[in-house]
Amino acid sequence: MPKNEFSLAFNEVLEEKQLSKEIILGAIESAMVSAYRRAVNASTAQHVEAKIDPETGKVMVFAEKEVVEDVQEPKTEVLLEEARKVNPEAQLGDMVIVETTPADFGRVAAQTARQVIQQRIREAERSNQMQYFERQVGEIVSGIVQATNAQATTVGLDMKAEGVLPANQRIPGERFKVHDRVRAVVLEVKDGSRGPQIVLSRAHRNFLRRLLENEVPEIYHGVVEIRAIAREPGARAKVAVMATQAGVDPVGACVGIKGVRIQAIVKELHDEKIDIIQWDQDSVVYISKAISPARVSGVYLSEVEGNRTATVVVNEDQLSLAIGRDGQNARLAAKLTGWRIDIKSLAEAAADAIRKLQGDPELAALLPTAVESIPQVEEVLAKKAENRPITPEEFTMLSQFVDRVERRTIQIKEDAARAEEEKVTSARAEVPTAAFGMPLEQLELKEHVFNILVEAGIDNVGALMMSMKMDANKVLGLPGIGPKAISNIEERLAAIQFPEPEPAPAEAVAEAPVEPVAEAEPQPEVAAEAAQVQAVETPVDEKQAPAKKEPKGKVEEPEDDEHKDGVSLDELFSMKPEIFQTTTTEEEESADKKKGKKGKKKSVELEFDEERGEVVGRKKHKRGDDNLGGDW
Repeated sequence: MPKNEFSLAFNEVLEEKQLSKEIILGAIESAMVSAYRRAVNASTAQHVEAKIDPETGKVMVFAEKEVVEDVQEPKTEVLLEEARKVNPEAQLGDMVIVETTPADFGRVAAQTARQVIQQRIREAERSNQMQYFERQVGEIVSGIVQATNAQATTVGLDMKAEGVLPANQRIPGERFKVHDRVRAVVLEVKDGSRGPQIVLSRAHRNFLRRLLENEVPEIYHGVVEIRAIAREPGARAKVAVMATQAGVDPVGACVGIKGVRIQAIVKELHDEKIDIIQWDQDSVVYISKAISPARVSGVYLSEVEGNRTATVVVNEDQLSLAIGRDGQNARLAAKLTGWRIDIKSLAEAAADAIRKLQGDPELAALLPTAVESIPQVEEVLAKKAENRPITPEEFTMLSQFVDRVERRTIQIKEDAARAEEEKVTSARAEVPTAAFGMPLEQLELKEHVFNILVEAGIDNVGALMMSMKMDANKVLGLPGIGPKAISNIEERLAAIQFPEPEPAPAEAVAEAPVEPVAEAEPQPEVAAEAAQVQAVETPVDEKQAPAKKEPKGKVEEPEDDEHKDGVSLDELFSMKPEIFQTTTTEEEESADKKKGKKGKKKSVELEFDEERGEVVGRKKHKRGDDNLGGDW
């Protein structure tokens, strides 16, 4: 092959396949090493390397050999004269790397290079396909149908890739023929043994979203935003849109002049009906528009215990339109808004309102005017049942009656939920925090009582105390729980003792004082005595804020007996040092001000003096010099 002819052909292949020259050369050289080892049966322990000239394509193999006087094994030994051509300083017994290219290695090299390049081309194409289509997930791609059956349709895509359109991702009723051009959204890309597996979809709501972006420039540029999409492929879809700029009609922008924009999308989706509605922050207005094309008389929202329910009242002639074929319109509106929607006719809602007033004395007491109008409402409902004509004034009266009752009912539910929440908060405040971390086993209840409580979801002492404080009858109503079991629970709860809370840090003690400190609070004369001692001491760290001052007189010299103010020596040693580092009280600060003292921070460390046989307080100085500390 003439000079540069190999280089031109090699570079042409790399450019066509979009491969890296260095990666391919490295792969070919590695393959040459393997071919050389197979050709001469060389050991894997022997160092072998190959070099390829990218200009001519000539391959040279170099192997590590031992320098000897007489060659017995040409594969691993070389004469001293030959070795010194490579390394003039080579000596007998040294290891040198010399050229050992076999005579007919050019044919083997060409065949190996061909196989390696083909393999690398396939791997590179798969890698490029994978990377390209991973970036296309959620975007629309176009391809040609290559094969189709009842289970799936194979679509030829760009970069010689193939996508699969499963039957459940096709629009119901559509049929494809070979060589048809199809548009679909890339749903998922998985790495397979024979290249990337690309799953396409035409039934996903993102397909409709991307179609709208392609057809409506305002959506593409962000002037109009799609807030929600609910879709039943091939039948109907609802899209909620809003404008991000003032003066823009989002619905008109999506529909287009004479519906030209939306009609292009409907044609692509095989005549799937698309309702474009304007999103609204007010849930009542939003749900009213989502029920379109039906006209709504009233929407009443109820959100109790996480259940979001919207009761939609419509006139009798709008009921079937609001529900839709097989409930399709109501179902899509519920998906679009995220609310559970209950649709009623005006007459049905009025009858329900009468039953609520008659069955709830509290509601009837709150709505005396509505109770007085019940006979008139019943008369109108009787006319409706007899198919007699009803005047617009009577329809208005029914609508107002339903509106008053529904609004008051929702308000009562909200008040009850708020009262229940306050009751839970109040009960929670009365239960110690440690109780919620205490397992139920510590109560040592009877086995059958313990099992019943655990099955009911009460698995710690705090939950049981909450249930008893909230409603003991609810616990009594559990299957298998009787008065004796309740008595057993109450006895065990009364007998249980909770561990003392962890002492707070020095900075936070002012907000949450620790009980042991309150028990060890000194008498006034002791506090005054400690203050006198403090006046003699050297001022330490006067720049500290008054809120961080140590309390004066919090530590006192113990008396001869073991107890002082109800604290024994054993308890005193078990206490953490932090409980003696608290903020000063307001009384002490006011006393200091009267005496003209400046606020000074003192840090006291308790130690047990073996010589005295008692607890002493040692004052920590700023410089930390142990020799300066004194006992007091």
